Amino acid sequence: MATLVGAFNFAIRLIETAKPASALIGTFAPPADGGFSECSGLEATMQVDEWREGGRNDAVLRFPGHITHPTIKLRRGIAVTNDLWSWHELYLQGRGKRRDGVIELLDDTGGTVRTWRFRRALPVRWAGPTLNATQSAVAIEELEIAHEGLFVQAGGLLGEIAATAGAVIQALGGL
Repeated sequence: MATLVGAFNFAIRLIETAKPASALIGTFAPPADGGFSECSGLEATMQVDEWREGGRNDAVLRFPGHITHPTIKLRRGIAVTNDLWSWHELYLQGRGKRRDGVIELLDDTGGTVRTWRFRRALPVRWAGPTLNATQSAVAIEELEIAHEGLFVQAGGLLGEIAATAGAVIQALGGL
């Protein structure tokens, strides 16, 4: 019987693959972007193309179409650093750089259960906290990122090294 894993223990890393050294360091380093309290948008939807064949009235042929991914939404308590805002602000200034990302679901001992990678992400929305002097809630910021693909990564650490190396080679133009 399979053991179910809680969805409350996860880690996220954003990796700048345009710089090969930082991409490789980011593969092994702990999440530099701080902890996130929520992550949503780990989805993929395949469109279905339909073809109505002439003379065949009892069925519609269906073929796989384009795959779409919603944006990934990351939420966390406001940290002392403003790294997420800085990444978003660089795009507002026309100097932004895309990042790849790694999302790891962890078990109770901190071991990785499943890893998702997304590639060529860019921050499309940053939202600051709702401020209310009559409440004592944690100030939450949200970052929404669009990306060009979500993949379940296999192979543990070796798989992560191979995926990072592949992303760096792709960023460099496929050496």
